[in-house]
Amino acid sequence: MIKGRVWRYGDHVNTDLIIPGRYLDNYDMSSLAAHAMEDIDTGFASAVRPGDVIVAGRNFGCGSSREQAPLVLKELGVAAVVAESFARIFYRNAINVGLPVIVCAESSSLAKGDEAEIDLRAGTIKGSNGLDTSFPPLPEKLLDILEKGGLVEAMRQRFRPCRPNTGPR
Repeated sequence: MIKGRVWRYGDHVNTDLIIPGRYLDNYDMSSLAAHAMEDIDTGFASAVRPGDVIVAGRNFGCGSSREQAPLVLKELGVAAVVAESFARIFYRNAINVGLPVIVCAESSSLAKGDEAEIDLRAGTIKGSNGLDTSFPPLPEKLLDILEKGGLVEAMRQRFRPCRPNTGPR
């Protein structure tokens, strides 16, 4: 269950708005995260709290395929991104790094500062503004990847190295 404050954005929030390219010469994720969303919301990075939720319009994460975009959101503690639609590569990158992404057009009634409660397994969103809606629940395989913290960790757990055969014991 995800419960958090809503940060509301519009349509076509591209990856350069999520993390401006001018900072990408730095590979320290906490330093990068300090600049998240700064070109559209200067207070976001300093005010977002772990568990908060981004709600956006259409085509969230369009633009370049930079993996840093979902990574900085996750670094800041964003618990999920809900949008009417996502750019395909952002959607996949978010799942790969363990950031839940939810397609739900009805979420457009949520405003900045509202509280949202999201149940990924049940496919429901409830808002402090009275919103009570559903979305197609994520497939079990994607939920498994998200619960393990992303694709790399899910694969690490799935394919743990076997102990070498050292003969009879």
